[in-house]
This record gives sequence, C-alpha cells and structure tokens, in this order.
Amino acid sequence: MNRGRSAAISLIAGLLACGLMYGVYKLQLRQVRLQETVGVVVPKDFIRSGTFLSEDMLELKPVLRGSYREGMLASIEAAAGKETLLPLGRGEPVLDWKLDRFHLMPGSGQATFQIPKEYVLSLSNGIRAGDTVKLYVSGKEGSSLLFGHDIVVASVKSSANVEIDDPKNPALFSRVNGDMESMYAARREANGAIDQINLNLTEQEWLAIDEACRDKKAKLVIAFASSSIVEKPPVK
Repeated sequence: MNRGRSAAISLIAGLLACGLMYGVYKLQLRQVRLQETVGVVVPKDFIRSGTFLSEDMLELKPVLRGSYREGMLASIEAAAGKETLLPLGRGEPVLDWKLDRFHLMPGSGQATFQIPKEYVLSLSNGIRAGDTVKLYVSGKEGSSLLFGHDIVVASVKSSANVEIDDPKNPALFSRVNGDMESMYAARREANGAIDQINLNLTEQEWLAIDEACRDKKAKLVIAFASSSIVEKPPVK
C-alpha cells in the first residue's frame, strides 16, 4: 500500500514539475516575443492636419512587439495617398483612425464653401460626396476650364437638406469595401436631385470663382471627374 502511495505521489510530483517547467518555458518564450521588434509607419517630420501623405514623408520605425497596438500601420503603402485628420508628430506611430482615405475634410489651407445656386449653370447629377469635379466657366465670351486641377466635393444635398445618396446602400460604404458595382448602383438609386453643393477650396480658389460669377455674366459648369474612381486627388 505504502509503495503504491509513494509511486502515486512521485508520479503527481513529476507531473507538477513538468507542468511548472512548461509554464516557465511559455513565460520565457512570451518574454522573447515581447522583445522582438516590428516595423511601424512614422512621419519623418511633423505633419499638419489636412495633409495628403506621400511615401517620402514616411518611414518604418522598429518598436517592441509588446508596444505594438491595434491600428498602427506596418506598411508605408497603407498610409500613402491618405489625408491626415489630425497633426502627426515626428517619429509618432501613424494610427489608421487619424487618416482619411476619401478626403471629405478640407485640406491644409482649405475651407468648405457652399457654392451659391446663382453661380451654377450646370451640375452633373452623378456627383457625390468624396468625388472630384472639374470646374468650367461659361459665359457670352465663351467657356474655359477654371482650374488646372480637380476639386474635392465635401457634400451634395437635396432641397430638403438631405445628403444625396441611396439611403439603403450609401455609395461611400460601397467605395470603402472596394465594390464599384454597388457604388454605381447607389448613384443610380439616389434619393433626390442636387440642390446644394459644397466644395473644399483654398481662399484663392473661392475668390476666383466669386470673381468669375458675381457679376452674373458667367456661371459654373460642374462636371464629374474620372479621377473620382481611378485616381487620387492631387497632393497640395
């Protein structure tokens, strides 16, 4: 009986020792992994809010794996072409929630201007928030392209002050998911005609529009730009 009990105790003690050794091994392994480094995206210098990021503004910085947090970007390509919603400090890990991929916010040196209805001659009904548009001036003396670059649309609204979109399948959601077919369908099923359009403009751009249209001798033709789908807005 005593031999059997001793054998059982020895077996249990052996199992406990093995368990303890395994626990120590796992703890050491975890410590080693925490000491490993991963590369995260950081700015080379301070970056203001409303700035379109380019690859030459960014670099990879090694940080301890234990310091890595959800939302940190590990690829420069994942940040390039996006707009900063907040200032980014030099060497500060870039977080995905601080970046905007659809450029709805005014950029650096810009503000959002509502274009007066009396300034508009023609407005493409396919335009949606986040798109880029081309602005033309049309008058008795002829028509011409007002700016040599595309302009970002902040919002388009109906006469009821409701954002123009398909309420069941917003085009912006489809664009987030990269579903071009759903985005096209959302544009076709929009909930009204455009009554108001807001554009992200610099002060000089707004003054140029006001100068061209305030005497009512010329008006704007606002056309949907193909860069809304296949290209990024120009970096300012």
